[in-house]
Amino acid sequence: MPEHEQDGQEREFDLRWADSAEHKEPSARARMLAARWKHNPPGPVPFRPEPDHRSRGRGSRSSWVSTAVVLGCVAAVIVLLGYINFRAPY
Repeated sequence: MPEHEQDGQEREFDLRWADSAEHKEPSARARMLAARWKHNPPGPVPFRPEPDHRSRGRGSRSSWVSTAVVLGCVAAVIVLLGYINFRAPY
């Protein structure tokens, strides 16, 4: 049997042997966290934190103000470019 075929079969055997292992060692990070949490367990953390209760008017108003500023700047650039093209000699 050629050597490269034998290496492939050994590698396949090793992978099957490793996948069929009953006990798999945890990763280094998992072992570190387990050791840390053994003496100092983490507290419960909600899946989604409660939203900040800011005043509703301010949040929506600031988004409208920023939208108006952006649209105003775009309009100013369009007008300026139109004015420059209008004044350009042909």
